[in-house]
Amino acid sequence: MELYGYPLKAKFNQPRPPPPKVLPAASTVAANYKNCAPCHPESLTMPWMPNSYYKAAALNPTLAPLTENFPGLPPTKIVPFISEKPDGVFARHTLDDWHRSNMTNYKESETTRHNAERLRADLNRAIKDVYQQAKRTQGESTRNLGERINDIEYWKSELCIELDAMIRETNSLADMQKRLERALADTEGPFQVAHKCLLHREKRMGIDLVNDDVEKQLVTEIKIIKSCRERLQQCLDTVNAQLMCNKEARQELEKDLADKQMGHHIDSKCYQLKDTSRDIHFFKGVERIDATVSVPETWARFTDGNIFRSQSARSASAKLRASTESLLMGTADEMWRQFSKVNDAFTSRITETANAKSKIQTHLAKTRQEIFQIETKIQVIQKTIKDKEAQLKVAQTRLDERTRRPNVELCRDTAQIRLVQEVNEINETLRNLHQCLRASEDMLQMLVRSKGVLEQDLVVKNNSLFIDQERCMGMRKSYPSTVQILGYV
Repeated sequence: MELYGYPLKAKFNQPRPPPPKVLPAASTVAANYKNCAPCHPESLTMPWMPNSYYKAAALNPTLAPLTENFPGLPPTKIVPFISEKPDGVFARHTLDDWHRSNMTNYKESETTRHNAERLRADLNRAIKDVYQQAKRTQGESTRNLGERINDIEYWKSELCIELDAMIRETNSLADMQKRLERALADTEGPFQVAHKCLLHREKRMGIDLVNDDVEKQLVTEIKIIKSCRERLQQCLDTVNAQLMCNKEARQELEKDLADKQMGHHIDSKCYQLKDTSRDIHFFKGVERIDATVSVPETWARFTDGNIFRSQSARSASAKLRASTESLLMGTADEMWRQFSKVNDAFTSRITETANAKSKIQTHLAKTRQEIFQIETKIQVIQKTIKDKEAQLKVAQTRLDERTRRPNVELCRDTAQIRLVQEVNEINETLRNLHQCLRASEDMLQMLVRSKGVLEQDLVVKNNSLFIDQERCMGMRKSYPSTVQILGYV
């Protein structure tokens, strides 16, 4: 770092350029500049530097005696140097040579610094490109693992749904005799659940208190349950042949689901690995090992075949049961269809509310992030203003100090002009920074106001989600189920 008014001593890594081969005589040079003014016009275009600036000598100084530099002569025979000029002046170079040498050294230093800056910029770009390439490659692998995990989760959900349906169907076949006796008594449960759902939904707040499709389906469900309770009859039938087929399909589903869970666990672990993870090691040659036994098409076809076989078994079992309990299934199916419609309406409404909540949370997070960034930017602007004020103090102090120069030294030189320009530029910059600060503070207030609105709306959506998802759907998932409606227990 170079302080103003106190230049450092110049240090040169390169040897000093040789002087011109032919130098003019000292008397000729003296005659040329004897009558010239001490201030040269071209010096106004040069950067200001004090007259005390000097360059290190090309020769290295030594503390050895002078006689060691002339070993051929004894000390007594060395003739001392005596100038022939009357005033003792012995000129070797002209003042123009001295100025040209200084300018050459300045340009060489500036060129070297420029090349060093370009080299640093190139190195920064190269390092950044390397990191970006590695991040992009690893990101693609992570994205592929994420897609694979999504595929596994999809098929796991399909297997779970099918397995649950198969378990229900198997239990239905095993408990056929017991279901019919309690069919009428169990219709009271769905009626109470639907009625309580209507009461719970009256506790919604604000804009969410709407007469939506869920409200209409719940009213319809209550009417259907009242009608079905009058028409329920008892019917008995025993089914044993289909139980073994259902059991085999269930075992295939459970085995496939266990494999999916293990694969999901392994891929999730791989997905979460990072450069800073502990469990990463070198496995030389592992990329050349191919232990796969399927491709995505055969992998999906295998699970789809298991689900299809399970669905076929369930369909056959359902048909077998339907042939012996047509009347019971008619009433139960009517109730269950409406029950499913209500659940679908609940699911759709919950999804809408959840999406609205998610969007509100997204906007709220973005708003909070923007608030943080605006606050950070305000701090940066304030620091910049503080720094600029310090620079302004320096420039104005310099101008103030220069007003104390005596007499003719009060020269409007390049330094004076540049200091005045610097003060004007800093003042203009400070005005712009203060305008930016005021605009940022106004925007911060708007963001805070928007955050408050979003937070209030988020409270309303959370309340609606709690009522529909936790209270209403919590009751509807636990009771009534298909088993209880048909009198399984």
